[in-house]
Amino acid sequence: MTSISAATTAQNVAASPAATSSLTADFNMFLNLLTTQMQNQDPLDPMDTSEYTQQLVQYSQVEQSIQQTSTLKDILSSLSTQDMAQAANFLGRQAEFDTPVAGLSADTPAQWRWQADRSVQSVTATISDASGRVVETRTLTPGKDGEFVWDGSLANGGKVAPGSYSLELQGLDSNGTSVPVTVHSVGTVGEVATVDGAVQLGVNGATLPASAMVRMVSQNG
Repeated sequence: MTSISAATTAQNVAASPAATSSLTADFNMFLNLLTTQMQNQDPLDPMDTSEYTQQLVQYSQVEQSIQQTSTLKDILSSLSTQDMAQAANFLGRQAEFDTPVAGLSADTPAQWRWQADRSVQSVTATISDASGRVVETRTLTPGKDGEFVWDGSLANGGKVAPGSYSLELQGLDSNGTSVPVTVHSVGTVGEVATVDGAVQLGVNGATLPASAMVRMVSQNG
């Protein structure tokens, strides 16, 4: 994993060096065999022209495959580097993500924004930890949208450990009918990394895919 937490540069190798090395070795072996075959052919019974042409075509295909693999590797590596450089601009900025997962740290609360399909008369919030275990349930102010900020405190007076937490909301209208509610997490980007070629953002202790970002909220500092 390649990561940056300040204005640094990073690169991600997108193609497998082992695969390219193996293909190059096969190409060299093919070339040596063809050369040896030509040197040792019987002058009175030379290699058939069509057979020779066919082997040259195979030689060309192997060479082209190596060149394409190398070119693809360069392109993918360049794209990954560009993605990292662009994502580095997110550092220190607050963003909104299309995910119910938010980070909770010792000094920064978890934060979410929610929006219902229509106005709701009751909103029940269920908070779960990274393992899916429910740790807290709250009742939120009804309406069509809102924000929920949670410092990790529990109804029994305790407090959860820092980490990643997921928020699920159940909204009911005046008839008691369930109303779909969309939940987005909000947080400040503190780290940028690549995991398996994908750009990931460290947000208040949680790791979120850069592709989940829906908008920048503000510029901090």
